[in-house]
Amino acid sequence: MISPVLVEPEGPANIGMIARTMKNFGFSRLVLVNPNLSEESYAYAVHARDVLENAVIVDTFDEALELFDLTVGTTGKPGKRFIPYRAPLYPWELRETLRGYTGEVGLFFGRESIGLKNEELERLDLIVTIPTSDAYPVMNLAQAVAVILYELSKTRPEPSAEALKPATRDEKEALVRVWAELLNVLNYPKDEERRAVFVKVFRKAVGRAFLYGREVHTLIGPLRRAVKRLEEC
Repeated sequence: MISPVLVEPEGPANIGMIARTMKNFGFSRLVLVNPNLSEESYAYAVHARDVLENAVIVDTFDEALELFDLTVGTTGKPGKRFIPYRAPLYPWELRETLRGYTGEVGLFFGRESIGLKNEELERLDLIVTIPTSDAYPVMNLAQAVAVILYELSKTRPEPSAEALKPATRDEKEALVRVWAELLNVLNYPKDEERRAVFVKVFRKAVGRAFLYGREVHTLIGPLRRAVKRLEEC
C-alpha cells in the first residue's frame, strides 16, 4: 500500500484538497505529521471526508518513518549537493521502480514553505522530483501530490509471484548494523568518519534494493559469522 505522508502541513485547505485527490486516484490511507487540521480541511475534502476521518495522525517525523517498509521523499530542489549519494527519480520512474513491490510505502511531502528538510530527505530511501519550468519550479503542495498520485495510479503494484514478505524497516536496519560491526572489526576504513560514510552508503543501497525478509536474513547470517570469526582471531 502507498500512503501519502504530509509532514507538518501548514494550510488546512491543502490537507482537504489532498484527501480529495487521493480519493480521485484510489488511495485511501493518509498520514499526517503534526498537521494544522481544521474544519476548513473537511470542507475542501468534499466527498473525501472519510479519508481525513481515517487519517493516521502522529506527532513526529520519526513516528511516521516507523509505519513503513520503504520511504520516498519529494523535493523540488534535486542535485548532488542537496541529496547526497543518489539521483532523484521522476514520477514515472518511481511508478516503474515500485511495480510489484508489496510492502508499505510512505510517500513523504514537506511543508508548503520549506518542503522536507535536508536531514529528513537523507533518512528516506528514495527521492522523487517533478520536472517543472526553471522560470517557476516550485509547485503548490496539493498540485504536487496530484501529479505523483496520478502517475502511481497508472500501474498499481501487484503481489509478487513468490508471495514473499518484503523486509521490514527493522530487518533492514539489522542488516545495516551487522555491516557496521564488520567494518569495525576490520577497522576499515581506519578513519571513523569515512567508516560512517560507508555505513550511510550501504543503508541507502539497502533501501533501494527492495529486499524481502528472507533475503535479509540470508545476508545477515554469513556477515555475523564473519564478525564472530574475526573477533576470535
